[in-house]
Amino acid sequence: MCGIVGAVRTSEASGFLLEGLRRLEYRGYDSAGVVVINPEGELERARAVGKVGELEQALRQTPLAGATGIAHTRWATHGGVTEPNAHPHICNGTLALVCNGIVENHETLREAQRAAGLSFTSETDTEVVVHQVYLHLQQGLDLADAVRATMAELHGSFALAVVHAGEPGRLVAARQGPPLLLGRSGEENFVASDINALLPVTREYQVLENGDVADIRGSDCLIRDKAGEIVERTVHSSTQSGESAELGEYRHFMQKEIHEQPRAVADTLEGRLLGDHVLEESFGSRAQEIFDATRQVQIIACGTSYHAGLVARHWLEAIAGVPCQVEVASEFRYRRSVALPGTLVVTISQSGETADTLAAIKHLPDHYALAKLAICNVDHSAIVRASDLVFLTKAGPEIGVASTKAFTTQLAALMVLMACIARRQTKNALDESLVKQAIAELPAAVEATIAQDAKIKALAIHFIQRNHALFLGRGVYHPIAMEGALKLKEISYIHAEAYPAGELKHGPLALVDDKMPIVAVAPKDDLLDKLKSNLEEVRARGGQLFVFADQAVGYESGPGVTVIDVPSVSELAGPIVYTVVLQLLSYHVAVAKGTDVDKPRNLAKSVTVE
Repeated sequence: MCGIVGAVRTSEASGFLLEGLRRLEYRGYDSAGVVVINPEGELERARAVGKVGELEQALRQTPLAGATGIAHTRWATHGGVTEPNAHPHICNGTLALVCNGIVENHETLREAQRAAGLSFTSETDTEVVVHQVYLHLQQGLDLADAVRATMAELHGSFALAVVHAGEPGRLVAARQGPPLLLGRSGEENFVASDINALLPVTREYQVLENGDVADIRGSDCLIRDKAGEIVERTVHSSTQSGESAELGEYRHFMQKEIHEQPRAVADTLEGRLLGDHVLEESFGSRAQEIFDATRQVQIIACGTSYHAGLVARHWLEAIAGVPCQVEVASEFRYRRSVALPGTLVVTISQSGETADTLAAIKHLPDHYALAKLAICNVDHSAIVRASDLVFLTKAGPEIGVASTKAFTTQLAALMVLMACIARRQTKNALDESLVKQAIAELPAAVEATIAQDAKIKALAIHFIQRNHALFLGRGVYHPIAMEGALKLKEISYIHAEAYPAGELKHGPLALVDDKMPIVAVAPKDDLLDKLKSNLEEVRARGGQLFVFADQAVGYESGPGVTVIDVPSVSELAGPIVYTVVLQLLSYHVAVAKGTDVDKPRNLAKSVTVE
């Protein structure tokens, strides 16, 4: 959500800043801007509503010259999508600031600033922050000290980058919530919300902790923690490919990332098995003692990750025999909940910075959890650092806002977790060779599913003139139907809902007519016959059925029913395979409708504020 880029260079900064913004586009935004300190010691700024391409056009007409600068992509919270509300914000022509996050006490601060004679040109909470830093500078504080003093006065979650016209070659960055990285490269240093923005100039980076203020001056970078003490943050080296943020042969990142799933799932599961035996060491050195004591699992997540948790609940209860609760993080954090002794709290997050999920685990009472386990795609992220055990998925960078490979790799990780817990809780309930079978068959099965792309694409015409769609699944496939409905609504803007197929008679059947496309997943399992009966109820009322069915079922197309065969796979592999066909359906419907597939309206990739 939003994106910060900053640089203290020995050469022009605007080119890097613009490229950094391009690499952060996937995070979600509606305007963009950049400011530099020019050779005369003045601030020069360009801002634009819309895509980074609009800002690029403005810079072509009026280039900005300067080696020190900051840039930002904004996702509107306080104030509409207008150029005056776009970052960077400037106070008195001398101080420029960008901010990710939300300042909750901005109204109180605004009143005091007006009383001090400051005026406002925007509706944003961020302009209050730059004014507050300016007031501290007027009191004689150094820039870094002024930022630190301001942080102590702000309520909320935020990351900042600040430059002062009178100090070219200096940038101050601070974090209290959303992620912020420092990129290190000899005589030049950088800041960014995401490693993707830094890859064109460096692979070496440090992660700022909450409360840190970084004072960056060319080759020097001094970090002080919340207490004002000088600290050394670990320097990491990214192994991520710079090409990972490039489309290559694909039309959209979502398409690319769907096609990357066989490799991503294989990478996530590689090294997690020894013979037929799942390796507990995949979760960390304390995994054995924690799993030995686990009597219940509480899963906390948001959005797509929540759906992954719902699949895991089926696995953990049906196979491992362990009670499992799954809750949306934004609800869990605000209610009183009761945990049994031996509760393992599992958080699932693609970015590891999801604000509600992070807040939920940070506010857990000490007595609530036996331990906290994170399933995440980003090492060194806040949720990873706040957890006792960690399973890192190997999805690689996911640029499309609608999650694809992050979800399927989460399912793969949860399969491994289920196997580790099942071996303790039940006798002979799980033959671990079945996990090995699923691991072995998944990459090829997903490849075979993707090979159905042309057939799935042909279905898109049936959806593009529709305003509503219904998704059906039973058992462990109900969460998969929920994920399919979420994908369709995210990127095609078609209202879609998912129901357990057995619930049709309890309300949703009233919606069924010949204008309502109904998507069903039909694996070969114990509920297949009951599902077929549910689908006949739809067919009898003129509903248009699109059924993704196990090729061994022999379900055939007919009047009102279109069937797409899905490769036959084992019970554990099935949810991943059926997810892929629903991703492809949503993708092709969105393309046919002409929506912005990778950057759907109003949505952000990494939701780092409440």
